[in-house]
Parts: sequence; C-alpha cells; structure tokens
Amino acid sequence: MAEHDLNSLDPMAFTRLVPTREAHFAKAEPKNATEYPPNRLARILHPDCQHLTVAAIEDNTDSAKTYTLKGRDGSVAYFDAGQYLSLSLKIGDVVTTRPYSIASSPRESLEGVYKITVKRVEGGLASNYILDNWTVGSEVTASAPLGFFTYEPLRDADTVIAVAGGSGITPFLSLARAIDEGAEELSLTILYGSRRESDILHRAELDEIAGRCSKVKVVYVLSEEEKEGFERGFIDAELIRKYAPDTVFSVFLCGPAGMYSFVDGELEALSLERKYIRHEVHGESYDPEGLRGYPGACAETVKITVKQGNTERTVTGSNKDTILRILEKASIAAPSHCRSGECGFCRSRLVSGRVFIPEESDRRRLADEPYGYIHPCCTYPLTDLEIEVALS
Repeated sequence: MAEHDLNSLDPMAFTRLVPTREAHFAKAEPKNATEYPPNRLARILHPDCQHLTVAAIEDNTDSAKTYTLKGRDGSVAYFDAGQYLSLSLKIGDVVTTRPYSIASSPRESLEGVYKITVKRVEGGLASNYILDNWTVGSEVTASAPLGFFTYEPLRDADTVIAVAGGSGITPFLSLARAIDEGAEELSLTILYGSRRESDILHRAELDEIAGRCSKVKVVYVLSEEEKEGFERGFIDAELIRKYAPDTVFSVFLCGPAGMYSFVDGELEALSLERKYIRHEVHGESYDPEGLRGYPGACAETVKITVKQGNTERTVTGSNKDTILRILEKASIAAPSHCRSGECGFCRSRLVSGRVFIPEESDRRRLADEPYGYIHPCCTYPLTDLEIEVALS
C-alpha cells in the first residue's frame, strides 16, 4: 500500500502506514530537537514501556511473594492507587503479558519504586514462571500504570466497602496506604476473604495501617476455618450490611472470577445504584464451556490466518483458548494489557469466521461490532478465522 493512499475504506489501512514511516525515520539524518516541557511531562507520566529491575523479594506465604521493582534509570511513572502494570514476558517460545495490581503506595513511585505481589496458580504460566525464575537483579519490562479501578470522589461514595479475595487484596493495600499518607480522602472498610488464616497476604501491613489510621478498617473472613476474631463463611449481603454505614456507600470488588459471580448476586439484595459497584478486571477465563451463552464450537482445533502489518501467517490452536492465547503460543507478539476485554489495547478486526465473546467481558465500543472489531483477549474461536492484528 502506498503511503499516500488514504482513500481506502479499509479501517486498518492507516495502521499499515506505520512500518513505512518508521523506515523513513530510520534513514533520516539525526538532528538535535528541542523537547517541549509538556511533551517531556507526557513521556514521563505515560511512557510506552518501563524498564525495571527486581530490587528485593519478600516471601508472603508458601505460594506468594512480593517483588520490589525499581526503575533502571532511577524513576518510574506515577500512578493512582488501584492501577496495575502489564508485564511483558518471554516464557520459552511464548511471548505474553500479564497484569499485576500495584501494591505499594503512589508516594513510593516518586522514589522510583513499585511493589507487586504474585501468587502461584496451579497450572499458571506467568505466575509460576515469575515465582520460579525472578531473582534480585532480574530485568523486567512493564507498561505504564493502567486501569480504571481507582477512587473518584465525583462518582464514588465517601465510604468504600472493599471486597477482596486472595491476591485481590493488593489494590486495596495500595489504597489503604494512600489514605494513611493523606493522598486519598475516603473511609475504607476491607472485607478480605481467604480460605485459611495462613493464606492471608500482607496482614502485618494491613493491621499496622488500620491500627493507626481511623479511616481504614480490615475484617478477615475465612471460608474453611472457624477462629476467634475472624468472620466465617463467604462475603455475602448480610456481612456487607454488618460493616456498611447507614448512609450511601460504594462496593469495590477484586478477586477471582468465582467471587465476582457470587458477590454480584448478593449485591442485588442491597439495591445499590450501579455506579456504586466497581469491579477490577478479573483476568482470563480458561473454560469457555462454563461461560453463559457459549454455543459450542464447530471443531476442537481451529486455524487462524493472522495479518499483521505486511506479514501473513496461519496458526493452529484449541477452541478452549482465547484468540490471544493461541497467537501467543504460536510466538506471535500481539498487543495486550488487561487480558479481560476492558482496555481495548488488543483490539483487532475479524475478517471472517465465527467467535464467542462472553457478555460479561464484552467491553467493545458501540461501533466495533458492526465493523467487525473484537478484543482477542476475551474472544474464543468457534470456526476457522481470518483476523487483522496490530503490530505489538
């Protein structure tokens, strides 16, 4: 395609101009250019990627560790409590990304530091790789801070009931730290569900903050143990009512997908306005057959013809995998961040074939569906496909 050919009706036409223009830039003679202050600030706050180094590792439980990541140049991008980093990983022949919520306070980013907590998942590709391979000094490539799971006083209530499960405690730990430091103005009650007392992550830090900050309260809920000082069972409407104020309040949820399904059902009994219920992205599903509305695939194995820039390649994969996972297993570097359908960074065009998109993960813009755009991270192939994918 000629660089000046902008009359095409193909909505992906403009993306194919990028490799051509980058080649022109590479051939051009270097010139000293002035970086204007607004551009410099934008680059610092919203870098394309961040090069980090593992500075320290802390064992939390038998299955979880917290990693302190420092910017290699001494700085990292600032973030709001509740945001995440998308980590770029090469695991064998697989090139993939994984989102991890930032557990540290925003103030620590001014010192060039992030902290993330990684919990081992049975059969998990990224979590097990990180836990088994990262050591002090390991180099890490990450995105700028991303996500919308942040407190916004114009939208959210003055009191937030945080419902956390497992490693879903990390964005709330960051928020609690921000409240304790005076960076956020709200009252936070965390209902933290774990199977057993030994599974609780960051308990010492949570108790320390709650002990000195009157605006933060932490309630531990155990589903498989009954102990004094702990709530017993699951976090349901009755438990939320017990710790919620009589005035209006928001509910923030972060944890495994199963917790979301259960708590969402319980929240119906509370008759909260929809804007007062907030979800962190829940990650990928690995069982499309268990998802509501799944019609069943035509074949267990599908072929996907991938057009990316000026290249074309056909790969084979399982209909149990999302399109994104199929591409990654074939060593195709496709863009992705949240892996839950929310951010739209992986947005691609479906040229032909049939797919399944779970209703709860379909966050496409209204115009995307009629023009054939999908988010591969939450889309499952039902037949052979042809897709156009942006360069990563």
